[in-house]
Order: sequence, then C-alpha cells, then structure tokens
Amino acid sequence: MATGKTGIVLEGGGMRGMYTCGILDVLMENHIYLDGMVGVSAGIAFGCNYKSRQAGRALRYNVRFARDKRYSGIRSLLKTGNYYNAYFAYRLVPTHYDVFDYNVFDDSPMECYAVCFDVKTGEGVYQRLDHVNDDFFEWIRASASMPVVAQPVEVGGRLLLDGGLADSIPLEFMNSKGYDRNVVILTREEGYRKTAEHAMWLMKPLLRKWPKVIEALQRRPAMYNKQLQVVRDQEREGKAFVFRPMKPLDVSRTTHDAMEMNRVYQQGRDEAKQRLEELKKFLASEDEKPTQPTATTHD
Repeated sequence: MATGKTGIVLEGGGMRGMYTCGILDVLMENHIYLDGMVGVSAGIAFGCNYKSRQAGRALRYNVRFARDKRYSGIRSLLKTGNYYNAYFAYRLVPTHYDVFDYNVFDDSPMECYAVCFDVKTGEGVYQRLDHVNDDFFEWIRASASMPVVAQPVEVGGRLLLDGGLADSIPLEFMNSKGYDRNVVILTREEGYRKTAEHAMWLMKPLLRKWPKVIEALQRRPAMYNKQLQVVRDQEREGKAFVFRPMKPLDVSRTTHDAMEMNRVYQQGRDEAKQRLEELKKFLASEDEKPTQPTATTHD
C-alpha cells in the first residue's frame, strides 16, 4: 500500500557532489521540500543543507576554503591521517566560518539519514539525524571518510568509514522506510558502470588492519551496478525521478579548483531548471494515489 511519502536519495562522489548541490539549491529556491532524505558520503555532507534550508552554503564554503591548508590537503593527511581536517572542516566551519542553521534543521519534519560503513563488522549503518547534537557532524564525517585518505571515525560505539562501501545508492533503504516514490540524484552519467578498483594493489597493504574494508571495496562494483539497475527499474515504473548528469562531470573527487566546483554546480542547476516542470508533475502525480501530498511547499 502506498504511504504517500516521497524521499530523496543522494549519491556520494566527493566534489561530484557539487552537481547535487546545484539541484538541491534549485529545489529550495522553488520551495520543494520532500518528506525524507538519505545521503551517502558527500551526499549527506552537502545534502544536510537541504534540511537546514541553506541554499548556496555547500558551494560557498568549499570555494572559500578550496586552497586553505587548514581545511584539506596533503599536509592535513600527513599530519592527521585525514585529507579533510576533522576539526577545521567539521567543527570550525559549521560553527564559526559558515554557520550551519541548527534551529531550522531541528525544526524541520524531514526525516534525514546518513549512511556509514562499520569497519569491524562490514555492515551498513543508517543513522537518523533529527537534531544537531555533539555527534551530529561526526556521523556526517564518518559517512564521508574515504578509505586510505581518512581514518575511521569513532561514533555511536562503532568505528565507521564511507557509507558508499555499504550502500552507494540507498534507494531500497528508503523503500524499506515506507517511501513509495523517490527523487534520486546520481553523480555519474547514463551508461556509467563501476569497474574494479585499479589501485587495490596499493590499498590492500594500507588497509590491512581493516579486512572488511578490503572485502567491501572488492564487492563494490557488483553492488553498485546492481543498484543502478534498481534505480532504472523504479524509474521505468514511475516510482523514481532520476537526475543523472547529462554529460560526465569530469571533476576530481578532491579538487581544489574553485572554477571546477562552480562549473559542476552550475551543471546541476541548469539541469534541474531544465527538468523542473517534469519534476513537479512527478511530485503531483496520482499514479500512486497518495492520501497526502508527497511534496510540501514551505515559505
């Protein structure tokens, strides 16, 4: 039975996530807020601004600190084990330099989930983020902590890394939570298929402490490609509205180039605007006969 709940699913991909930011900002500018969201890695790191209704914020602080050694880079990696400096990027930026709107986030009725990977058990962890508390940014950091360039994050009694190791496109998770229809934002173009990690020979010795991570990396291509098929099936059935880049984004996951960030962000904006009426029709569709509106307008 249809519940009438519509969610949004946000893939990761490092700075490919600027494409996602462009789409989310267009949604916010048009007062389109859905019932729930789930984000993986950059998907939740940037997507949390959708629940706090801060259009432009993710692009703004990434451009501002793109070449700031306090924010990210090899120096931070060598000194702390994290390419993105944990304290500066996840503590100082949201509390001092580009303040995250805690109150709006807390007041929003939107369900919000971050996907992480438990490095000891190999399990996916789906953490619901209702309120900003002491662990809030640690859950987001954990979800976005890529193997090798980040250390596992201890939060919630677990050691966690990048959620993409467990569930790269958590559409079926949202289905399990009662979301009959979903907007899915991918950061890879149509026709993309994930292949085996080329640097596994290098990653294995670096990750020898975490055999479950190595196993997950080896399984990931098959998992990811299977999830792409699930997305296509639900899109064909009218259960999913899918944004995927109309042309490859061709941007490094860790780029420091502000122009590249803006280019990818603008591609997301342009494609969202181009398909805005199509999206509105999907959200207003009676195909599922929902008892409540699946998208709400908030001023």
